[in-house]
Amino acid sequence: MRHAKGYRRLNRTHEHRKALWANMAGSLIEHEQIKTTLPKAKELRPIVEKLITLGKRGDLHARRQAASQLKEDQYVTKLFDVLAPRYAERHGGYIRIMKAGFRYGDMAPMAIIEFVDRDVDAKGAADKARVAAEEAEADSE
Repeated sequence: MRHAKGYRRLNRTHEHRKALWANMAGSLIEHEQIKTTLPKAKELRPIVEKLITLGKRGDLHARRQAASQLKEDQYVTKLFDVLAPRYAERHGGYIRIMKAGFRYGDMAPMAIIEFVDRDVDAKGAADKARVAAEEAEADSE
């Protein structure tokens, strides 16, 4: 019987799932909107909502707990400095999942997962800044 096993294994080992959630949570925090499969989006929502709650707490222990789950310090910084103040007055429900049809290759159900009051300019902003810096460096040479 499958009692008290309330998560999807997604054909991955525990270590692979842990890395998957850390990477996806970091990408969602950075871009504030990502497209993924529906089961992954449904599993990612409680993970990121708990991270936002840690950000709202704001103390050093919460920062260290978030840093242990996320891969990079820039995600922790954005979580505590940008996202936590944005959702300070909101009691949960920070994430929205919208169905986005089916993937062409294998007909997997796709979804867009995003923050409720997201910054539209955040998606791809880091990539655009990196490309601009590389172009400026190439021009100076």
